[in-house]
Amino acid sequence: MPLSHPRRSALSEQVIAALRSQITSGEWPVGARIPTEPELVEQLGVARNTVREAVRALAHNGLLDIRQGSGTYVVATSELAGVMHRRFADADPGHIAELRATLESSAAGLAAVRRTEKDLKQLDALLLRREEAWATGDAETFVAADTTFHLAVVAASHNDVMTAMYADLGEVLRDWLREDVGAELTPETYMDHTRLVDAIRAGEAEAAAVEAASYPLVCRPGRFGSPAGGPPPSGLTPAGG
Repeated sequence: MPLSHPRRSALSEQVIAALRSQITSGEWPVGARIPTEPELVEQLGVARNTVREAVRALAHNGLLDIRQGSGTYVVATSELAGVMHRRFADADPGHIAELRATLESSAAGLAAVRRTEKDLKQLDALLLRREEAWATGDAETFVAADTTFHLAVVAASHNDVMTAMYADLGEVLRDWLREDVGAELTPETYMDHTRLVDAIRAGEAEAAAVEAASYPLVCRPGRFGSPAGGPPPSGLTPAGG
Protein backbone atom coordinates (compact mmCIF):
# COMPACT_ATOMS: atom_id res chain seq x y z
CA MET A 1 0.00 0.00 0.00
CA PRO A 2 1.48 3.40 -0.98
CA LEU A 3 2.89 5.43 1.89
CA SER A 4 1.72 8.90 2.85
CA HIS A 5 3.83 11.85 1.69
CA PRO A 6 4.90 14.08 4.61
CA ARG A 7 8.17 16.02 4.63
CA ARG A 8 11.08 14.27 2.89
CA SER A 9 13.05 13.18 5.99
CA ALA A 10 9.96 11.66 7.62
CA LEU A 11 9.04 9.87 4.39
CA SER A 12 12.54 8.41 4.15
CA GLU A 13 12.21 7.16 7.73
CA GLN A 14 8.91 5.53 6.80
CA VAL A 15 10.51 3.73 3.88
CA ILE A 16 13.40 2.59 6.07
CA ALA A 17 10.91 1.28 8.63
CA ALA A 18 8.91 -0.50 5.92
CA LEU A 19 11.98 -2.21 4.49
CA ARG A 20 13.29 -3.10 7.95
CA SER A 21 9.92 -4.67 8.74
CA GLN A 22 10.20 -6.92 5.69
CA ILE A 23 13.57 -8.11 7.00
CA THR A 24 12.77 -8.54 10.69
CA SER A 25 9.49 -10.34 9.92
CA GLY A 26 11.31 -12.90 7.80
CA GLU A 27 9.51 -11.87 4.62
CA TRP A 28 12.98 -11.18 3.25
CA PRO A 29 15.19 -13.79 4.97
CA VAL A 30 18.96 -13.57 5.31
CA GLY A 31 20.54 -14.38 1.95
CA ALA A 32 17.51 -13.27 -0.06
CA ARG A 33 17.72 -10.66 -2.79
CA ILE A 34 15.25 -7.86 -2.16
CA PRO A 35 13.02 -6.44 -4.93
CA THR A 36 14.68 -4.14 -7.43
CA GLU A 37 14.60 -0.39 -7.03
CA PRO A 38 11.81 0.07 -9.65
CA GLU A 39 9.77 -2.66 -7.93
CA LEU A 40 10.14 -0.97 -4.55
CA VAL A 41 9.17 2.37 -6.05
CA GLU A 42 5.98 0.82 -7.40
CA GLN A 43 5.20 -1.09 -4.20
CA LEU A 44 5.73 1.86 -1.86
CA GLY A 45 4.53 4.65 -4.11
CA VAL A 46 7.51 6.90 -3.42
CA ALA A 47 10.25 8.48 -5.51
CA ARG A 48 13.29 6.49 -6.65
CA ASN A 49 15.65 8.73 -4.69
CA THR A 50 13.73 8.02 -1.47
CA VAL A 51 13.98 4.28 -2.01
CA ARG A 52 17.66 4.57 -2.84
CA GLU A 53 18.30 6.62 0.29
CA ALA A 54 16.51 4.05 2.47
CA VAL A 55 18.37 1.10 0.94
CA ARG A 56 21.69 2.85 1.44
CA ALA A 57 20.81 3.61 5.06
CA LEU A 58 20.02 -0.07 5.76
CA ALA A 59 23.20 -1.10 3.96
CA HIS A 60 25.17 1.32 6.15
CA ASN A 61 23.53 -0.22 9.23
CA GLY A 62 24.59 -3.70 8.11
CA LEU A 63 21.20 -5.20 7.20
CA LEU A 64 21.65 -5.06 3.43
CA ASP A 65 24.56 -5.64 1.06
CA ILE A 66 24.47 -3.77 -2.26
CA ARG A 67 26.25 -5.87 -4.90
CA GLN A 68 26.84 -4.05 -8.13
CA GLY A 69 25.48 -5.97 -11.11
CA SER A 70 23.77 -8.54 -8.90
CA GLY A 71 21.28 -6.79 -6.64
CA THR A 72 20.80 -6.00 -2.96
CA TYR A 73 20.79 -8.84 -0.45
CA VAL A 74 19.74 -9.27 3.18
CA VAL A 75 22.76 -10.05 5.35
CA ALA A 76 21.38 -9.48 8.86
CA THR A 77 18.03 -9.25 10.63
CA SER A 78 18.84 -6.28 12.86
CA GLU A 79 21.32 -3.46 13.19
CA LEU A 80 23.02 -5.32 16.04
CA ALA A 81 23.29 -8.45 13.89
CA GLY A 82 24.86 -6.35 11.16
CA VAL A 83 27.37 -4.88 13.59
CA MET A 84 28.26 -8.34 14.90
CA HIS A 85 28.68 -9.69 11.40
CA ARG A 86 31.13 -6.92 10.52
CA ARG A 87 32.88 -7.06 13.89
CA PHE A 88 33.49 -10.81 13.89
CA ALA A 89 33.87 -11.49 10.17
CA ASP A 90 37.61 -12.02 10.55
CA ALA A 91 37.57 -13.48 14.06
CA ASP A 92 39.54 -16.60 14.94
CA PRO A 93 37.28 -19.56 13.96
CA GLY A 94 38.30 -21.33 17.16
CA HIS A 95 37.02 -18.43 19.23
CA ILE A 96 33.71 -18.46 17.34
CA ALA A 97 33.42 -22.20 18.03
CA GLU A 98 34.07 -21.64 21.74
CA LEU A 99 31.46 -18.88 21.90
CA ARG A 100 28.91 -21.04 20.11
CA ALA A 101 29.66 -24.00 22.42
CA THR A 102 29.19 -21.81 25.50
CA LEU A 103 25.89 -20.31 24.37
CA GLU A 104 24.39 -23.54 23.07
CA SER A 105 25.46 -25.56 26.09
CA SER A 106 23.81 -23.15 28.51
CA ALA A 107 20.69 -22.90 26.36
CA ALA A 108 20.35 -26.68 25.92
CA GLY A 109 20.59 -27.21 29.67
CA LEU A 110 17.82 -24.69 30.25
CA ALA A 111 15.77 -26.17 27.40
CA ALA A 112 15.83 -29.58 29.07
CA VAL A 113 14.16 -28.02 32.12
CA ARG A 114 11.84 -25.50 30.46
CA ARG A 115 10.87 -27.01 27.10
CA THR A 116 7.19 -27.37 26.25
CA GLU A 117 5.45 -29.97 24.11
CA LYS A 118 5.31 -27.36 21.36
CA ASP A 119 9.09 -26.92 21.60
CA LEU A 120 9.62 -30.69 21.30
CA LYS A 121 7.41 -30.93 18.22
CA GLN A 122 9.34 -28.05 16.68
CA LEU A 123 12.68 -29.68 17.43
CA ASP A 124 11.51 -33.01 15.98
CA ALA A 125 10.32 -31.29 12.81
CA LEU A 126 13.53 -29.28 12.40
CA LEU A 127 15.69 -32.32 13.10
CA LEU A 128 13.89 -34.14 10.28
CA ARG A 129 14.27 -31.10 8.01
CA ARG A 130 17.99 -31.03 8.81
CA GLU A 131 18.34 -34.68 7.78
CA GLU A 132 16.35 -34.07 4.59
CA ALA A 133 18.54 -31.07 3.80
CA TRP A 134 21.63 -33.23 4.20
CA ALA A 135 20.15 -35.78 1.79
CA THR A 136 19.86 -33.11 -0.92
CA GLY A 137 23.64 -32.82 -1.02
CA ASP A 138 23.38 -29.02 -1.17
CA ALA A 139 25.68 -27.42 1.40
CA GLU A 140 23.82 -24.11 1.64
CA THR A 141 20.47 -25.87 2.15
CA PHE A 142 22.02 -27.88 4.97
CA VAL A 143 23.61 -24.82 6.58
CA ALA A 144 20.23 -23.07 6.65
CA ALA A 145 18.49 -26.12 8.13
CA ASP A 146 21.19 -26.72 10.72
CA THR A 147 21.29 -23.13 11.95
CA THR A 148 17.50 -23.05 12.18
CA PHE A 149 17.57 -26.20 14.30
CA HIS A 150 20.18 -24.80 16.69
CA LEU A 151 18.27 -21.53 17.04
CA ALA A 152 15.19 -23.57 18.00
CA VAL A 153 17.22 -25.32 20.71
CA VAL A 154 18.24 -21.94 22.11
CA ALA A 155 14.66 -20.64 21.84
CA ALA A 156 13.47 -23.67 23.85
CA SER A 157 15.47 -22.28 26.78
CA HIS A 158 12.78 -19.58 27.04
CA ASN A 159 15.50 -17.07 27.85
CA ASP A 160 14.59 -14.16 25.58
CA VAL A 161 17.91 -12.36 26.04
CA MET A 162 19.96 -15.43 25.18
CA THR A 163 17.75 -16.19 22.18
CA ALA A 164 18.01 -12.63 20.85
CA MET A 165 21.78 -12.61 21.25
CA TYR A 166 22.09 -15.96 19.46
CA ALA A 167 19.84 -14.75 16.65
CA ASP A 168 21.92 -11.60 16.25
CA LEU A 169 25.01 -13.79 15.90
CA GLY A 170 23.19 -15.84 13.27
CA GLU A 171 25.11 -14.81 10.16
CA VAL A 172 28.45 -15.04 11.98
CA LEU A 173 27.58 -18.63 12.95
CA ARG A 174 26.34 -19.42 9.44
CA ASP A 175 29.67 -18.23 8.00
CA TRP A 176 31.48 -20.43 10.53
CA LEU A 177 29.37 -23.45 9.61
CA ARG A 178 29.78 -22.87 5.87
CA GLU A 179 33.54 -22.98 6.31
CA ASP A 180 33.38 -26.01 8.58
CA VAL A 181 31.08 -28.04 6.32
CA GLY A 182 32.87 -27.01 3.15
CA ALA A 183 31.55 -26.61 -0.38
CA GLU A 184 30.53 -30.27 -0.61
CA LEU A 185 28.78 -32.46 1.93
CA THR A 186 30.73 -35.58 2.81
CA PRO A 187 30.01 -38.40 5.30
CA GLU A 188 32.92 -37.20 7.46
CA THR A 189 31.20 -33.88 8.16
CA TYR A 190 27.81 -35.20 9.27
CA MET A 191 26.77 -35.10 12.91
CA ASP A 192 23.60 -36.70 14.25
CA HIS A 193 21.76 -34.42 16.70
CA THR A 194 19.23 -37.01 17.86
CA ARG A 195 20.92 -37.44 21.26
CA LEU A 196 20.57 -33.73 21.95
CA VAL A 197 16.83 -33.76 21.26
CA ASP A 198 16.43 -36.95 23.30
CA ALA A 199 18.21 -35.37 26.29
CA ILE A 200 16.04 -32.26 26.09
CA ARG A 201 12.91 -34.41 25.87
CA ALA A 202 13.99 -36.49 28.87
CA GLY A 203 14.71 -33.38 30.95
CA GLU A 204 18.37 -34.35 31.32
CA ALA A 205 19.92 -30.90 31.60
CA GLU A 206 23.53 -31.97 32.10
CA ALA A 207 23.46 -34.45 29.21
CA ALA A 208 21.85 -31.86 26.92
CA ALA A 209 24.45 -29.25 27.88
CA VAL A 210 27.36 -31.61 27.28
CA GLU A 211 25.94 -32.79 23.97
CA ALA A 212 25.33 -29.24 22.70
CA ALA A 213 28.78 -28.06 23.78
CA SER A 214 30.51 -30.85 21.88
CA TYR A 215 29.21 -30.05 18.39
CA PRO A 216 31.00 -26.76 17.64
CA LEU A 217 34.30 -28.12 18.96
CA VAL A 218 34.29 -31.19 16.71
CA CYS A 219 35.59 -30.12 13.36
CA ARG A 220 37.57 -30.94 10.27
CA PRO A 221 41.21 -31.91 10.82
CA GLY A 222 43.49 -28.90 11.01
CA ARG A 223 40.64 -26.45 11.39
CA PHE A 224 41.71 -25.33 14.84
CA GLY A 225 45.28 -25.43 16.01
CA SER A 226 46.60 -24.80 19.47
CA PRO A 227 47.27 -21.14 20.41
CA ALA A 228 50.97 -21.75 19.86
CA GLY A 229 50.43 -23.22 16.43
CA GLY A 230 50.93 -26.81 17.59
CA PRO A 231 48.71 -29.81 16.87
CA PRO A 232 44.92 -29.56 17.14
CA PRO A 233 43.44 -30.11 20.60
CA SER A 234 42.98 -33.74 21.47
CA GLY A 235 39.63 -35.37 20.91
CA LEU A 236 38.65 -33.38 17.82
CA THR A 237 37.42 -35.53 14.98
CA PRO A 238 35.96 -34.74 11.57
CA ALA A 239 32.39 -33.44 11.68
CA GLY A 240 30.30 -30.38 11.05
CA GLY A 241 27.23 -28.66 12.46
